[in-house]
Amino acid sequence: MADSRGMPALRTLVGEVVAGLGGLTHRELGPAFAQLGMPPVPEEAGSKRTRIEESFGQVPEAELPQVTRRVLQRGDLRVSPSTRHRIEDLLWARDAPLEIPKKSRRELARALVLPELTQHRDRFMQLLDRLWITEGPGPSLGDLLNGMRPVTLGDLVERYVFRNPGDWSAEDLFDKLGAFEAGDARFARFLEGLVSADVLLDEDLQRLTAGTINIHLRPAGVELRQTGDDSGYPLFTLVPTRLHAGRRPKNIIFATRTKPDIRFRSSVDNDIEIVAGDPDDILVYDREIPTDGLRWRDLHAWWQDTRRFDSEVEARKDLYQRLLRSLPENSDGQRNLFLTYHEILAPSVDVPALLPEVWLHWDHKTVHQRGPEALLRSRMDFLLLLPHGQRVVLEVDGSQHYTRDRGRTPDTAKYAAMVAADRDLKLREYEVFRFGHDELKLIDDARTLLQQFLPDLFRRFRVSSGRHSGSRSSRKSPSPDVR
Repeated sequence: MADSRGMPALRTLVGEVVAGLGGLTHRELGPAFAQLGMPPVPEEAGSKRTRIEESFGQVPEAELPQVTRRVLQRGDLRVSPSTRHRIEDLLWARDAPLEIPKKSRRELARALVLPELTQHRDRFMQLLDRLWITEGPGPSLGDLLNGMRPVTLGDLVERYVFRNPGDWSAEDLFDKLGAFEAGDARFARFLEGLVSADVLLDEDLQRLTAGTINIHLRPAGVELRQTGDDSGYPLFTLVPTRLHAGRRPKNIIFATRTKPDIRFRSSVDNDIEIVAGDPDDILVYDREIPTDGLRWRDLHAWWQDTRRFDSEVEARKDLYQRLLRSLPENSDGQRNLFLTYHEILAPSVDVPALLPEVWLHWDHKTVHQRGPEALLRSRMDFLLLLPHGQRVVLEVDGSQHYTRDRGRTPDTAKYAAMVAADRDLKLREYEVFRFGHDELKLIDDARTLLQQFLPDLFRRFRVSSGRHSGSRSSRKSPSPDVR
């Protein structure tokens, strides 16, 4: 989940900026509140200051980041560069940014050739202005520009990078910007900007620069990887390297509550087949997982092709109902998680597919036969295959996870087995998130919880969630025709 430790500081800073709405009239405050996503407060509530404070004070913590983004985008609210900088750092820190050690930062800065990065002055300065405080006083606080005003950092960049190329190295520039001490999220955005088509108008130079940077990033478990294109130019994103470890899923066995009877058609190619029972009772997804993860659009296409549906809409309906039937009948929590996941993210198909009842381990022998060497967990409640090989497990824990005798007696052995299985998953590079069954037992509670959890989860793992609208969140049940 996102880090909430900076939320009080964020609220304080944004509250100071929002106070600038006091320049509006009483009549203008209502529309301004609505545009920012702040609750309405009627004119009769008191002074403009009182209305602003009451409205902002009622913004829930879960909605504060979105309100903050709107505040920063609003042109009539004065935000000093230093305040904007602090707000951005607090906001970005919620997304659990990838760690980039100071040693890696300095080594990659020493390896960069500054004249190559600054061929297009205006573009380079736009990047600096967006991420760094270039208009404040520069390092030489006593200097005046033409005897008129203090020299700014932007003035120093103009002098030592552009007018006198060679005076500063890339390491000097990074040092003056404060890049070595900056937060991980800001530094990551800076690197992505340096190799973007907004700054470099040469694809070969983009790739060369990204390669130079990656030499020093990879030992820290991150790299700049091409994740798309920008008007024909490569688009690079900082991603973790440790999470995919070169492994790609080959067969995903899911949506079944019975143990599959499996045999290898070819052990060399890892080709499997289900040899007993109805094959439709056990689903096996055997297509390649795209770089951006397994999305509903991929699962829908697979279902339509393998089940020979002429209509894409009918294929979506059928798959939705098939997955719903695979959920345990005695777990309202699992069912509500599945239903509200679809409800909140509908109608987009460009979001991660939520796979229920996924077989992680399979052993032809029983636990009794295998003894101490038995695998600890057979199935996962839900699996998300996210961009760049990231794997997220969602588990709904009922009392059967830590009790016996139908919930009457605590069972420490069961609990120990559960946490041991979690450790095993983490070592295999899965991220596990657990929900208590009672959190999801009621559909309204599940909806409230997931409306906060899913955006936080997608930010944490850098998932583009497609074109969905929160306006659909008030619906009481999902409509399978839009799945």
